[in-house]
Amino acid sequence: MTRLSVLDLAPITEGGSASESFKNSVEIAQLAEKLSYKRYWLAEHHNIPGIASAATAVLLSHVGAQTKTIRIGSGGVMLPNHAPLVVAEQFGTLASLYPDRIDLGLGRAPGTDGLTAQALRRSMSGGVDTFPRDVLELQQYFSDPERGQRVQAVPGAGLKVPLWILGSSLYGAELAAHFGLPYAFASHFAPIDLQQALLLYRQNFKPSAQLEKPYVMAAMNLQAADTREDADILVTSLMQGVLGLVRGMPVKLPPPVEGFADTLGPQERAAISRFMTYSAFGDAKDVRERLLEFKAETKADEIILTAQIFDHAARLHAFEIAAEAMDFLS
Repeated sequence: MTRLSVLDLAPITEGGSASESFKNSVEIAQLAEKLSYKRYWLAEHHNIPGIASAATAVLLSHVGAQTKTIRIGSGGVMLPNHAPLVVAEQFGTLASLYPDRIDLGLGRAPGTDGLTAQALRRSMSGGVDTFPRDVLELQQYFSDPERGQRVQAVPGAGLKVPLWILGSSLYGAELAAHFGLPYAFASHFAPIDLQQALLLYRQNFKPSAQLEKPYVMAAMNLQAADTREDADILVTSLMQGVLGLVRGMPVKLPPPVEGFADTLGPQERAAISRFMTYSAFGDAKDVRERLLEFKAETKADEIILTAQIFDHAARLHAFEIAAEAMDFLS
């Protein structure tokens, strides 16, 4: 059975605020819980005007306090930005507040531009080379303390918070397989290496104390409405946001613009098309068919959906539409 989950980018809309975004995030998580989505994740990004989840652990605590059963976690924490001990303490705190509900998804990218990464880290010595070592250090902090262990995560030690490796390239697939950890691929914005990464992960997976066999989550964009015509309008907000990223000028999530696609040139259309390769787009029938196709293509254990939709009510409704497909994914 393939389950559905939610990736919330905590969008700040044009004319909106972070406070409104946080209120909306709680409502998204509560709806996901009601509709039997498996988990709700937030992503760490910095210095991006349209994303409010920079302090990921803090916002997860806010969401956890207002939900009851749904798993909550990071999709992901960008580990090179943090000392592993600090991450272990933060997620050990979350796991103590919300037992058996916390996931810690880890990425090796900065989640921002180079200048902001420098401001976050003060030193750029971390990254690709230290990421595997940092993951192992995190595992140690969440394990039962060894006799004489002088540095412990308090809280965190012995809580065995489940780790995930996130990726948009082959590197993360190799690492997740080597460590025997579940793997989540960011195909909602980086579709090119999806199939090769999943193959590499499954072929090279080594069972671990956390996981006996490979477990894959793959991401899709969700742009769902009652009619295809309505979806055509909703998706123009995402299109505008993608163009801002491509141009190096990220923006708050803009309102939809009817006919926006007709104003695009060939290169702009190509950039948006690549970004949206894996999208559940259209009405309920379209969304169900696309989810089934994606399941068949990836054989994913979970599909995690992210919906960059300007109107909050329409965004909630999109997740309702996607939930209708759950029975077909079993």
